[in-house]
Amino acid sequence: MDGSDTYLIRPNYQHKFKPAIVKEYIREIVREQLSGVQYDPENVPELTRSLADCVKDKVKSAGFDKYKLVVQVVIGEQRGQGVKMSSKCLWDTDTDSCAEDVFMNDSLFCVVTVFGSYMY
Repeated sequence: MDGSDTYLIRPNYQHKFKPAIVKEYIREIVREQLSGVQYDPENVPELTRSLADCVKDKVKSAGFDKYKLVVQVVIGEQRGQGVKMSSKCLWDTDTDSCAEDVFMNDSLFCVVTVFGSYMY
C-alpha cells in the first residue's frame, strides 16, 4: 500500500474549511458585483444565482477537499427595516462550519452564507 488507499475521517489542516478566509471571498465578490447596483425585483433571481455560483466557484478553488458546499444568497430591498435571519444545522463541530457576510447600500441588502460540511 502506498497510502493512497487510506480513508480520512478528518480533513488535514490545510484542507479544513476556514470561515475567515471564506468570509473574505464572500465580501470581495459581493462588493465587486453589487457596488452601485439598484434594487430591481426583476433582476434579483438572476443576480442571486450569479452571486451563489461565483462564491461557490471561488470557495471550491481554495482547496477545501471533500467538503460539500451550500451557498445561500438573500437579496432584499433596503427600506431601513430590520431583517432577522437564522439557521440551524446538525453537523460535526470538529470539521463543519459556515461563513457569512452582509452587504448593504442605499437600495438593497444582501446576505451570503456558505456552509461547509465534510464528506466522510
